[in-house]
Amino acid sequence: MSGFMEKLTEINKIINDFVWVKVGLILLIATGVLMTVLTKFFQVSHIGHWWKNTIGSMFKKDVIGHTKEKGTISPFQALCTALAATVGTGNIAGVAAAICIGGAGAVFWMWVAAFFGMMTNYSENVLGIFFRRKNENGEWSGGAMWYLRDGLGAKKGCKWIGRVLAVLFCIFTILASFGIGSMGQVNKIVANVSKAFKVDALANITFFGGISLYNVIIGVVIMALTAMITLGGLKRIANVAEKIVPFMVVAFVVGSLIIIGINYDNIIPAFKAIFANAFETEAFVGGGIGGVIVAVTQGFKRGVFSNEAGLGSSVMVHSNSSVKEPVKQGMWGIFEVFADTMVVCTMTALVVLTSGVHDYTKAAAEGVDATLVGDAFNSVFSWGNIGSRFIAIAMFLFAFTTVLGWSHYGSKAWEYLFGTKSTFVFKIIHIITIIFGAVMTSSLAWDISDTFNGLMMLPNLIGVVVLCPIVMKITSNYIKRKLKGEKIEPMISYDANIQAEHAAAIKNGEE
Repeated sequence: MSGFMEKLTEINKIINDFVWVKVGLILLIATGVLMTVLTKFFQVSHIGHWWKNTIGSMFKKDVIGHTKEKGTISPFQALCTALAATVGTGNIAGVAAAICIGGAGAVFWMWVAAFFGMMTNYSENVLGIFFRRKNENGEWSGGAMWYLRDGLGAKKGCKWIGRVLAVLFCIFTILASFGIGSMGQVNKIVANVSKAFKVDALANITFFGGISLYNVIIGVVIMALTAMITLGGLKRIANVAEKIVPFMVVAFVVGSLIIIGINYDNIIPAFKAIFANAFETEAFVGGGIGGVIVAVTQGFKRGVFSNEAGLGSSVMVHSNSSVKEPVKQGMWGIFEVFADTMVVCTMTALVVLTSGVHDYTKAAAEGVDATLVGDAFNSVFSWGNIGSRFIAIAMFLFAFTTVLGWSHYGSKAWEYLFGTKSTFVFKIIHIITIIFGAVMTSSLAWDISDTFNGLMMLPNLIGVVVLCPIVMKITSNYIKRKLKGEKIEPMISYDANIQAEHAAAIKNGEE
């Protein structure tokens, strides 16, 4: 067993280094910059508009109201389900890992990735709505595989390129759903729960080379809960997400603000470290260019692991929104990245940096400690181990909802490859993989998740770059109609029937 794990780790490292360091990061940030420039810095120039049409529209019935249409959810449910899949271990353990490996400067590069990632996510969702269609069950199906096949594939001489990339994206998505969407999340749940809520009588019972019975029990419980929800379909996942996600985000941010407030003397030094070390890293990382590269790599990797901008993942749930305008759902994509990284990840980073619990030397020697943020909370809420237990519960909610969201993503990729009727098979396999996350080593589960993320990112970003003229046209069309009042035909769908139906609904004031 140990020999197999060592070989798996070795192979994964080779693929991971190629995908991320040599190809992925360059393509990721270049795509974000490209879409930001082509849309004339939409996330900044129209900040008031997208803010008003996302968080500012929370009390509108057409935004939060449930729809009876099969397989269709409200824009708010789509956001919560997407956040359920993105606000996970990357926001807690991932940020701690980035700081421990790349130094405080990694946080700066996480912000940079998020700033440009807003427009990558925007573009993905615009394309997702534009190229979506109804499946044989009458439910919306959208995602990178469809705009790769019908968008990129429609270009001259690109038919088979589009189809091959679509298939590769789906294969990588299914694998990623087992990594980031199952094993990686469950691994962090087990690590935090077993430390915060110790049950020595169960933890001391081991088998198969040291696997703890306590870890197995936690894994089985998560499997049962996941099965109860995911087998009920998207609407059940969305109903759970819209209840848990707002609560868990607000609770974590409030708790973080308390920690940061108590350590207010360290706030300015923390920000100084973030900006200074982004270009001149701490000694433990390595001096000169090499140290900066480590900080940049960790910031970008953990940033995309957290907000998933560029992966093409959240498109698959945003495409189920009742929204008809591609740009409107694109703006929810901007807010998704903002809430995930600029708010939640920043809170985690400041908690770690202001509390002073991080020990770079120890982290480098022993590996990244998944319970670092719990230690930071315990530094203030130490009575009865409350701080650590709060983070364990937060980690459970964050990671568990991520498992739910990725179950939907994987099922959509499976649907593309094998048909709608067979998605039940995927859901069963996805549920079973949860137990592996409970018993795997932390570093391996994390590294595999990184690799699968990078692999699915590549075909998706190729599609976004090639189809950027369509995103520009749709965005320009929306701005002319909605902000400048021009009377022109809306760009809603590549499909003539959907275009006619939704354009008529928009003209009649239904959106």
